[in-house]
Amino acid sequence: MVKKLLPDAALAPTYGSRAMSEPVPKYALPEGELPSQTAYQLIHDELMLDGNARLNLATFVTTWMEPEAERLMAETFDKNMIDKDEYPQTAEIETRCVNMIARLFNAPDDGAAVGVSAIGSSEAVMLAGMALKWRWRARREAAGQPAAKPNLILGANVQVVWEKFCRYWEVEPRYIPMREGRYVITPEEVVERIDENTIGVVAILGTTFTGEFEPIEAIHDAVVAHNAAHGLAVPLHIDAASGGFVAPFIHPDLRWDFRLPNVVSINASGHKYGLVYPGVGWAVWRDQEHLPEDLVFHVNYLGGDMPTFTLNFSRPGNQIVGQYYNFLRLGRAGYTRIMTTLREVATELSAKIAGLGPFELLSDGSSIPVFAFRLKDASRYSVYDVSERLRVRGWQVPAYTLPPDAESVAVLRVVVREGFSRDMADLLLADLAQVVADLDAAPPAQPRQADGHFHHG
Repeated sequence: MVKKLLPDAALAPTYGSRAMSEPVPKYALPEGELPSQTAYQLIHDELMLDGNARLNLATFVTTWMEPEAERLMAETFDKNMIDKDEYPQTAEIETRCVNMIARLFNAPDDGAAVGVSAIGSSEAVMLAGMALKWRWRARREAAGQPAAKPNLILGANVQVVWEKFCRYWEVEPRYIPMREGRYVITPEEVVERIDENTIGVVAILGTTFTGEFEPIEAIHDAVVAHNAAHGLAVPLHIDAASGGFVAPFIHPDLRWDFRLPNVVSINASGHKYGLVYPGVGWAVWRDQEHLPEDLVFHVNYLGGDMPTFTLNFSRPGNQIVGQYYNFLRLGRAGYTRIMTTLREVATELSAKIAGLGPFELLSDGSSIPVFAFRLKDASRYSVYDVSERLRVRGWQVPAYTLPPDAESVAVLRVVVREGFSRDMADLLLADLAQVVADLDAAPPAQPRQADGHFHHG
């Protein structure tokens, strides 16, 4: 009997194959094919050079989910959620999520919830900002007034996506600067900047710089009073990217959402404290009136009328499925338990870091489980030196300066997410104490300065 010989690629061990002994093209397509196992191993090995996502205390983005959620999401990678005619149950799940979120944010009970899913809060912000501009323009045109110079009131502490919105949609940003000791906007500074061309005011529920809540109810009331006194109709949008899935559970009496009548829209990130892998965000409106109909496209797609308000036409439905899994799996009780635990870990850790001696807190993690701290004396070494030494142990703790006009303040920030346990907090604290001891004993010749590469998000 003649035996059929297998090709060399099928016999060779992965690291003994020719593909592993020669460099592979990195910036052009290779001419030939690779065995699937070899291609996997090459990429897998390169990705080991990335930091450990679980030790990344810079990011707000979820880095752990339950295995059952991961399995559901893997099963739905191939579903294009925008194709609602072909995947009607995924569309139904999106609708359920929108309704759950709208009710979580206390939307009026007298109408159907209005909202959309998005890639993240960045897209949701663009959609909400467009709705603000369109409604302002319609009011101006109906009154026979010019609509060529829209402006938006926001703090210098906003995430960069708001700057992008203003630039892309030709809206003048009226930034409220920060100052040392105050890292949120105030009602007085908001109303000083409002005029007849203001499309809205943005207030943040959990700033990315320090984790603080802005005084949303006070800002709301000041804007309402200003509107009444000047015959204006300037609304509020709440950027709840970080706090939207925190405040309802551990600050239930805080009035920041649709309980305030002049709040017309809210964005929230499902992939932050909504506890879903990236990327999913949500934009919700008080009611249909606040989402202009001419922004909604009705597409005849694959045999059905499909209303759509989105900047992205094709994306997988698996993040929406992951969000729905969390809503069903956790409910109010589960989210409350998780957020309470995260807050306790954050506040305990921040207090212990303050107790080390060299640091002082700018925030303590009691609003959302995020806190920022700085060195009392940065003459011998800087927060950038501390961050660099922590990275040797695997921790990614970002160091950065605060927004204008508080850029003289350089801080470290810790984001406590699900998967960051009290045990891990103790390990971080021990490593931070060792870093401080080492730097005190042998400070660098020159304190390290910012490299300009950190992005808040």
